[in-house]
Amino acid sequence: MNAANPLRVAVVGAGAFGRNHLRVYKELEQAGEPVRLVAVIDPDAAAAADAATKFGVPAFGSIAECLAKSAGLDAASVCVPTVHHRAAAEELIAAGLDVLIEKPLAPSLEDADSILALAAKHQRIVQVGHLERFNPAVTAARRYLNQPMFFESHRLSVFTPRSLDVDVVLDLMIHDLDIVLSLVGSPVTEVRAVGLPVLSPKVDIANVRVEFESGCVANFTASRVSTERVRKLRFFQPHQYLSIDFARQDLLMIDVTAAAGMDPAKLAAMAEMIQASQQLQASGGHPSAGLSLSKVPVEPGEPLRLEIVSFLDAVRRRSVPVVSGEDGRAALKLALEINAAISAHAQRAGLTI
Repeated sequence: MNAANPLRVAVVGAGAFGRNHLRVYKELEQAGEPVRLVAVIDPDAAAAADAATKFGVPAFGSIAECLAKSAGLDAASVCVPTVHHRAAAEELIAAGLDVLIEKPLAPSLEDADSILALAAKHQRIVQVGHLERFNPAVTAARRYLNQPMFFESHRLSVFTPRSLDVDVVLDLMIHDLDIVLSLVGSPVTEVRAVGLPVLSPKVDIANVRVEFESGCVANFTASRVSTERVRKLRFFQPHQYLSIDFARQDLLMIDVTAAAGMDPAKLAAMAEMIQASQQLQASGGHPSAGLSLSKVPVEPGEPLRLEIVSFLDAVRRRSVPVVSGEDGRAALKLALEINAAISAHAQRAGLTI
C-alpha cells in the first residue's frame, strides 16, 4: 500500500472521540501518508454534517448507507458509545473492514467475544483504542522494565458529561489496567475494590487493589469528579523506582539500590520524598539532598496519532496490532471483575450503587 493506493478509512461517530480520529486521519492524509479519509458516519444528522464540513468528507447516517455508497473501504475507527460497539464493529467486519475500536472494547465479555470471533472468521484486524499504550513516556519506561513488584496509579479528572454510559472503571481506570497488565505479564489472583457514584448514576470514583500471581501488587485510583487533572503511574522494581506522568510525557527514574531491603513503610516514605522532589523540579527548584533523580529522555508525540499510525501499519502489514483485540478483552475482563468487587463491597457496607 503506497501513496498511489492509500488505505481508505471511515470514522463511525462524530462526537468528541470521533472528531479527534477524523482530525488525525486528515492530518496524516495532508502530510502525504498513504491514507485517505473518505467518510464520517453518525445518525445525528447535524453532528455528521458539521464534521463533514470541517474535515471535507461525505457524511452518512448509517454504516449500511456508507458501505453502499463508498466503494473500496479498507478500515474504520469505531467511536460510538460503548453499548453500540458490537453492532458497529460487526457490521464493518462482516463487510471486510479492519477496525480500531475505542476503549473499552465492549460493555460485556459476551459482546467482546462475539466481535473477536467474527474478526477471526473474516480474518480482520481488531485494535482497541488504549491510546496510553502509545504515550511516549510509557514506551520509554518499557526499556527499563525488570520484574515490577508494586504499581501505584492515579487518574483523576474533572467532571464532564461525556462517557457517562459507562462507570469510571470502564471510562478512565481501564487505561491503567491495560498498561499494568501489559507490563506485569502475570495472571490476576485477587481483586479488592471500593467505589461510589457521586454526580452520575454510575460509579464515579474507585480505589482498587490487584494482586498478581508473580507477587506484584497494583493500587489504582480513578475519579471523574476531581478538582484537578492527574494522570500518573509509579512503580517499584528491584533496585529501581520509575514515575510516569502521562500528561507531561515525563519519565523520572531513581536507583534505589541503597534502599534494597527497606520495609514497606520506609519505601512509602521514600516514594513521598521522590514525589515532592518531582514537584520541586517541575517548579524549577532542586531535588532534596541524597536523591539522585534522572529524567529519562522521551521523544514527544501525540498518543492518538501514534495509535492510529500503528493501526494503519498493522492493516497494511496484516500483522497483530500493538493493542490487540485480546488485549482489549483482558483489560475489559479485569475491569468487570473490579466492578463486581465494588458491587460486593457496597452490598457488605449497605450502600446503594
